Amino acid sequence: MKLLSNAKINLGLNIVEKREDGFHNLESVFLPVPWCDEIEISESSRLVFNSSGIEIDGNPATNLCLKAYDLIKSQFDIPPVNIQLKKQIPIGAGLGGGSSNAAFVLKALSELFKLNIEVSRLEVMADQLGSDCAFFIRNKAAFVSGKGELLNHNFKFNLKTKCILVNPNTHISTKEAYAAIQPKQPTVSLQNALQLPLTEWQNAVVNDFEAALLPNYPKLVELKKQLQAMGAQYVSMSGSGSSFFAFFKEEPTTILFDKNYQWKSFELII
Repeated sequence: MKLLSNAKINLGLNIVEKREDGFHNLESVFLPVPWCDEIEISESSRLVFNSSGIEIDGNPATNLCLKAYDLIKSQFDIPPVNIQLKKQIPIGAGLGGGSSNAAFVLKALSELFKLNIEVSRLEVMADQLGSDCAFFIRNKAAFVSGKGELLNHNFKFNLKTKCILVNPNTHISTKEAYAAIQPKQPTVSLQNALQLPLTEWQNAVVNDFEAALLPNYPKLVELKKQLQAMGAQYVSMSGSGSSFFAFFKEEPTTILFDKNYQWKSFELII
């Protein structure tokens, strides 16, 4: 079975409080975007996991793809599998690639072995693997709260725009990002801010990590300025960085980024 495991971007990200368990409560809107890893899963005589493409730091045995398999295996009698991951979503980029991989493996195993696991149960299982994982089960726009596991798919706003998503080849760890954050309640709720015209989003739909991290990363400041100079109606960092996305009424005729940057252009319709 072959599948594409897509990334997400954060439309607004308010860190509202630190929890007693050490995590943070947030509010954001998650949007799926067409920047994808490739995963191939097949039944095997033994459990195998290999990755190619972008190098993944750390012990492969702790990869979320294997953790997803172990979680399914703990509840269902399934045979070993061979998981081949081609990593193309930048790591430490605020795009949720690892979380996506875990969720897509859960869904794929349910389909491959005809387990017929209900979507709501898959979401509960995904939440055990990481705060962003549950979003990728339904994989559609959602207002997100709690640690990132509380999903409201009924929240409505209209968005039709050209989008450019850029990763400046800068890794920012989640630990580093949250260490710089001072949680606070937003002056304007994200739900209200997203009802404004797109041209008014720049100062209303904010990512709290920008103010915390950009002073330490001049490259990110310059990237944001470059996107604004290209005529973007709205520019923001995604997640805890370092990727930026920009919304345009019309796609720019000239797109020039540093040769070490990765970027994609696509249309978003919500």
